[in-house]
Amino acid sequence: MTAKPANDQIQGSVRAQEERQFLSGPQDRTSELIRVAKIAAEFIRGFRALHFVGPCVTVFGSTHFAEGHPYYELGRDIGRRLAEAGFTVMTGGGPGIMEAANRGAKDVGGRTVGCNIELPHEQRPNAYLDHWITFRHFYVRKVMLVKYSYAFVALPGGLGTLDEIFETATLVQTGKIKGFPVVLMPSPFWGPLTALLQTMTAEGTVDEADVSHLQVMDSAEAAAAHIRDVSLREFGLSYGVQPKRRRFLFE
Repeated sequence: MTAKPANDQIQGSVRAQEERQFLSGPQDRTSELIRVAKIAAEFIRGFRALHFVGPCVTVFGSTHFAEGHPYYELGRDIGRRLAEAGFTVMTGGGPGIMEAANRGAKDVGGRTVGCNIELPHEQRPNAYLDHWITFRHFYVRKVMLVKYSYAFVALPGGLGTLDEIFETATLVQTGKIKGFPVVLMPSPFWGPLTALLQTMTAEGTVDEADVSHLQVMDSAEAAAAHIRDVSLREFGLSYGVQPKRRRFLFE
């Protein structure tokens, strides 16, 4: 006898099918208009939810490492160090390294935020979040992770982590965002990637300046100090300036 799928799994499959249909080419104009309205509403919901967080540093990494694994413990350490430096630790909100970074921040009384994502196999927010919001669309989520952050830390991960690293690097390259630090940790994991970037630089497909802000480090303490110093010195980060809440906007 086959077990019935849970309701959230059914919903996730239906939504995944809707996404595939949307990306398959032109649809009828009414459904396209409705889709745009839903995406706009998701952006607005994200802006409202995250307007008062920060200053943030976003930590990227895999869901596949559990407590006790060296990468999990490195994530927990970087979360702790960033919180001690005065940053809110923002992650994708899920398990693995994301959980570790949020947990590390909470270990020292820091603040945490999660930008969770709806998936067919549901990803639930981890237990170490002060505040989180769940997004349906990856591109909306990625905008939020970049918009509210002064720096980015990439720990070991898969295709999603690579996507986030290079999207951020491309935004810096094209001047869409300032040259915020992007720290890759640890060096043994990211060695092949940095070797590829050196090859690309030698072949002239990227400029050395385009990858110079990617810093490979092994020490969480040094990474947090680097991010703090660059944010204060180059980008004028001020911990004291916070937006005012407006009652008429129900904030």
